[in-house]
Amino acid sequence: MAREVTAEEKDLAQGMLVNARVAMQEMYEYDQARVDQLCRAVAWAISNEKTFVALTEMSVAESKMGSAEGGASRRFKVIGILRDALRQKSIGVIEEIPEKGIVKYAKPAGVIAGLLPVTNPVVTMVAMAINGLKCRDTVIFSPHPASRKTALETTRILRAALKKQGAPEDAIQCLEKPSIPLAQELMSICDLTVATGGPAMVKAAYGSGKPAYGVGAGNATMIIDETADIAEAAMNTRISKTHNNGSGCSCDGNLVIEDSIYDRFLEQLQKEGGYLATDEDKAKLKAVMWDAENHRTLETVARSAADIAKAAGVVLPAGKTFIIVKEDHIGKAHVFSGEKLSPVLAIFRYSGFANALKMIQQIFEVGGKGHSCGIYSFDPDHIHQLALVAPVSRIMVRQPQVRGNAGSFTNGMPMTASLGCGTWGGNITSENIGVKHFMNTTWVSQPIPEDKPSEQEIFAEFFNSETF
Repeated sequence: MAREVTAEEKDLAQGMLVNARVAMQEMYEYDQARVDQLCRAVAWAISNEKTFVALTEMSVAESKMGSAEGGASRRFKVIGILRDALRQKSIGVIEEIPEKGIVKYAKPAGVIAGLLPVTNPVVTMVAMAINGLKCRDTVIFSPHPASRKTALETTRILRAALKKQGAPEDAIQCLEKPSIPLAQELMSICDLTVATGGPAMVKAAYGSGKPAYGVGAGNATMIIDETADIAEAAMNTRISKTHNNGSGCSCDGNLVIEDSIYDRFLEQLQKEGGYLATDEDKAKLKAVMWDAENHRTLETVARSAADIAKAAGVVLPAGKTFIIVKEDHIGKAHVFSGEKLSPVLAIFRYSGFANALKMIQQIFEVGGKGHSCGIYSFDPDHIHQLALVAPVSRIMVRQPQVRGNAGSFTNGMPMTASLGCGTWGGNITSENIGVKHFMNTTWVSQPIPEDKPSEQEIFAEFFNSETF
């Protein structure tokens, strides 16, 4: 049972809240140009290549999770989040609808409690900083203990960037000694919580008594139909499955492959660096990746394929960067059909697209409902049919899931570090979390000519019909 928050922790949280409100009051007079300048300043401070790579390496070294490989290329997310923020209004009049007599004004949401994931603290922090400053909010971060030092260093840099611009440093703060009770206290006194992390964290955010945006668990699943470009789909699978050691909730977890191309696609996956596990390998992997109650073992989350194979006693040939496991069954008892948070990929075989749709729905009952799925297809009807039935908030078509669902420069998804999963995933929104979620909006309504249809028009065939 979690301990109670101490008096010292309560005092600390209250002190940080007071400082955050003072900073917010100072920023309230800032105009759009000023907050946009601050957004650019903090984004550059973190996303310049030297700093971003150093922080990425620091995070991996501290948490022992994820991979620093290709760290420089991950800067695109910060650039994209900044792009989207700069293209929006967040102060004063943000929208006018003359025909409705409506004018909308933006106001700050307040002091934000930012709960951080262990595997991706840097991008998550700068995303919240950009969106918060854009709306004249202040943010107090609560990091995971396993990435505390990285979060504190990121905070130091963000505050230094604010100070250089003559803005209040306390617009960005971070708990130096994070704990579950202290995080809960912080959420209970701040105006809004943005929680990016595991289900327990999100549940705590929604139970804080204050408004919260949480994100659901992932179990990204892709359909590969008979029209797919096999080489492209296999390459994108490798990109998505190996990104940051498969630690992201958007990394491909399952593939549902059409029967006629199954063998060719499996061969192509192996050319991309996939190792096809034997039945014996599969049993060994299961034993090391899940405990007796089918919970994922922390020691194999976000680790490399080589490390997981070694722990399982599986011989992984040189050059293999992810592990492929054949699976014929779906359900909570069949753990490979759930979220794996590692470079381990489950593949399923289907015949008839209606069966693929059934399998997708069954997989999301195991886990990841509301998050993301995708399809490699050039058949518009298959894409449409998937969109009609998939219980997810976003579907990527012919794209690496991990580079697409949170926004990319080659699709129109809003750039984000936090993905809402709707009521499917126990979340309040199914959108990509961005600027609009960090503001309050005041609607000003002027009179307009009457817009009242006749009762006969509005009730149509039911007007003057039988009553009960």
